[in-house]
Amino acid sequence: MTTVWWIVLIIVALLAGVALGFFIARQYMMKYLKDNPPINEDMLRMMMMQMGQKPSQKKINQMMAQMSKANEKSAKKPKK
Repeated sequence: MTTVWWIVLIIVALLAGVALGFFIARQYMMKYLKDNPPINEDMLRMMMMQMGQKPSQKKINQMMAQMSKANEKSAKKPKK
């Protein structure tokens, strides 16, 4: 009977470790992406030049503000 309890204990500990690892990794990635956004001003400038637009600093600042506003809005949205 004790071996059954040990097996159950190992399975429960394994499941708890997987769940805890998932949530820790998720929090880490959310913090990393918030601190290091995937698109910066230089990348935005390069994309606009490839599309045939001559980017002004004002236009780049507006687009960065829109992207950060959309990012904050999606982060505050309650999850279902």
